[in-house]
Amino acid sequence: MTATVTATVPDVTLREYGPALSVPLTAEAGRALAAAEILQSVTPDPRREGHWLLRAGSRVGAVRTPGGPVLRITPKTPVSRLFFLLGFVLDPARAWRDSREGTVDTGAHDDVVPALAHAVERQIDAALRQGVLQGYREVEETALVVRGRIREAEQIRRHFGRTPPVEIAYDAFTTDTAENRILRAAVEQLLRLPGVPGPVRRRLAHQRLRLADVRPLVRGQELPLWQPSRLNSRYQPALRLAEAVLRGTSPEHRPAGAEPLAMDGFLLDMNKLFEDFVTVALREALRKHGLTARLQDPHHLDLAGLVRMRPDLVVRTGDGRTPVAVVDAKYKIEKADGLLNADLYQALAYATVLGLREAHLVYAAGRQPERFHEVHGTATGQDRRGVRLYQHSLDLSRTPEQLLSRIGELAGKLAAATPHARSSDTTTQ
Repeated sequence: MTATVTATVPDVTLREYGPALSVPLTAEAGRALAAAEILQSVTPDPRREGHWLLRAGSRVGAVRTPGGPVLRITPKTPVSRLFFLLGFVLDPARAWRDSREGTVDTGAHDDVVPALAHAVERQIDAALRQGVLQGYREVEETALVVRGRIREAEQIRRHFGRTPPVEIAYDAFTTDTAENRILRAAVEQLLRLPGVPGPVRRRLAHQRLRLADVRPLVRGQELPLWQPSRLNSRYQPALRLAEAVLRGTSPEHRPAGAEPLAMDGFLLDMNKLFEDFVTVALREALRKHGLTARLQDPHHLDLAGLVRMRPDLVVRTGDGRTPVAVVDAKYKIEKADGLLNADLYQALAYATVLGLREAHLVYAAGRQPERFHEVHGTATGQDRRGVRLYQHSLDLSRTPEQLLSRIGELAGKLAAATPHARSSDTTTQ
């Protein structure tokens, strides 16, 4: 009876960090979804037999569950703003932003997957407008005539040195390049995603036809490597977005003794996206002040080197030797009293290890643009100053121009700490 109900379950729409919904699922589908760890919580509904309570966390997008419904998780942040963050993180140096919207072209779509499919198809269309890129690829094959060079070891192993056939290797000028294989794989993946609109799906099918001579990637295979160059410059925006698609799809989980659980979908972790945007944007803004920045800079809390710590961003002097400031990004809303004690303890630990007078926390939203707390008991000798812990808010509902302006202001505050760092006798351990 339960299986019959599940087969007719419509798509389920959840809200990022929204309330839990009770959804009819078989026990097998519920356990598989819980094991995949794509939602914040998946638990049986104690009040309704055959139902599970599903609550979304930081991942947004859509996924088709085997034996269950299509889950759509809508973000709190407007989709156009979300893709501005993604585009900036992928390639801050290129003109992915414009004066109107400041984001990757998502068309009129207000849901993650349709907007993603539209954006990728438009980028691929622009990349292929001047023709499919060709390049040299090494080919190894068995042939009746010699072309290129003979693979002597293979010739002896396979044919005991007799000819023909001949084991040869040569460089072929072909469209079957790493760049084109990545684009085709992204198109194939998008065509499998739930919720791609019909017009976009037809345009994607057209792009697949243009790449018909390119070998498809095997699902689960590592993406081929490519190097940015003058020759593939027109491909680069499409490639970076295509790689984001391929890395954010098909979450897999293999329970003990079971087959892999494969789910077609695209899920974007807003925690990671916010952290990446803050750190990449600050790194770019700090260059104007002659400062360098290291992302995920490794350190140890203790002298024995047993307790590891990785601040999201450590700002250093231009030569990279002296730490100036430390920043940690938090995809959270600041509490009403402005206090998030665990975050403050973490920031204090960073400042202590790096020998800094201040540390900075950047939240996705807050009651005030900035506040600070001065820590007791940290003054030494004649210097009576304590460590200051700053809390900043970065409202993602603002326009791209306002977001970058806010980042610029924060970069200025971090740069202002440089004299304190230079007068300090501390060095990086």
